[in-house]
Amino acid sequence: MPSRRYVQGWGALSLAVGAVLVTTAAAQDPAPGRAAVAAARGPALLTVGTCSVTGGLCRVPRTTVSLDAPAPVELPGVATGPVDLALRTPGRLTDVTVTDRRGRRIAGRAGGDGTRWTSDVPLPAGGAYTARLVLEEDRPGGVRRRILRLAVRTAKAPAGERLTVAFGPGEGAPGRTYGVGQPVTAQLSHPVPAAEPGARRIVERALEVRSEPRAEGAWHWVDADTLHYRPRVYWPSGATVRVRSGLDGARVTDRLHGGRSRPLTFTTGSRVEAVTDVAAHEMRVYRDGRLLRVIPVTTGKPGFRTRVGTKVVLGKESMVRMRGDSIGIARGSREFYDLKVRWATRVTWSGEYLHAAPWSLDAQGSEDVSHGCTGMSTEAARWLFRMVREGDLVRVVHGYGEPMTPFGNGYGDWNLGWPEWLRGSALGVRPARPGSAGSPLRPAL
Repeated sequence: MPSRRYVQGWGALSLAVGAVLVTTAAAQDPAPGRAAVAAARGPALLTVGTCSVTGGLCRVPRTTVSLDAPAPVELPGVATGPVDLALRTPGRLTDVTVTDRRGRRIAGRAGGDGTRWTSDVPLPAGGAYTARLVLEEDRPGGVRRRILRLAVRTAKAPAGERLTVAFGPGEGAPGRTYGVGQPVTAQLSHPVPAAEPGARRIVERALEVRSEPRAEGAWHWVDADTLHYRPRVYWPSGATVRVRSGLDGARVTDRLHGGRSRPLTFTTGSRVEAVTDVAAHEMRVYRDGRLLRVIPVTTGKPGFRTRVGTKVVLGKESMVRMRGDSIGIARGSREFYDLKVRWATRVTWSGEYLHAAPWSLDAQGSEDVSHGCTGMSTEAARWLFRMVREGDLVRVVHGYGEPMTPFGNGYGDWNLGWPEWLRGSALGVRPARPGSAGSPLRPAL
């Protein structure tokens, strides 16, 4: 997954500061010539402003502070974009590091001439930050190099609705293990419609996914209040996946600010895949690429064909009652059934399972007689039931049924190619590096 630098997409917020406001700069840069020469002999001045949007123009007036005796900075109003630091007197900023109160570095980029630094995203509300600047100035006796610090605080978010996130899978208790096909889900407490792309970008940047070992991945908007995250390929075996929200305090829209959300941690097990070849009437089960077993099976008959494509194990039931009316078969018709079924592994919410089917032993390995499920012997179904876990992969190939849908009936996320998956991201670009999703804020290492 794309590794960024700490917490994604923190929303736009106002900067509020402590004690002394030194001055407010004019909209234009200082005029060159005598004024610039005079400034070189006086204190070094830095202005702090905000940009209209990420990657947009930075507003004026700016708050100007003397780096020789820096006071905390105050900017009025609600900031709507990243923070911008600009040197107003001759010299070069050779290094700028901004950290929060926990020492985590805030990502940003320097201007090519060494006079400006802009954060990648807005700063969260209610925070305290320290900017460490290395300033070089040309003096008659040579280059003067100084290390300076500037304190910044951000105002608390105004009262109003709070956008929180519930992450899946499950409760995400530390130590819970899932298969390598398990997507991460993010359920938003309030919808963020596609008609508000800026708000979607803020949300997506704020949802951070990190795995160890690293895996390139991205978020995909399923609908206005649901996102799924998956790697480009499956998770590595034995990975630890950590998911968190950086929305707390972020300004998402005029009426909506981010609130606190519970993080998620889970691990992945071995790469287990059950591949059903419908034409061959057999299932091959692999673990980490090694074939463990070939199982004769029967799949959906005409009119009830098994869906083709890649599915993910949703859960397991040692005994489940299956009835025809649950899939639209009328009671009393010749196709109706009402059975207690053993060792059932669920792969769709609509009721497709891999399960024991002792009544169809004669057909297993030779013909398709089921109503859409994959049937096998009781012994084989019990073995498979004990082998797989939630998040393991089930693929159906060389079949005749409809394709597995990406969303809405289980986890069909893997049936979208990577370019198509990325088209569901509000960021519109492929993550720059593998590691963790989208966040441009990262703890300093």
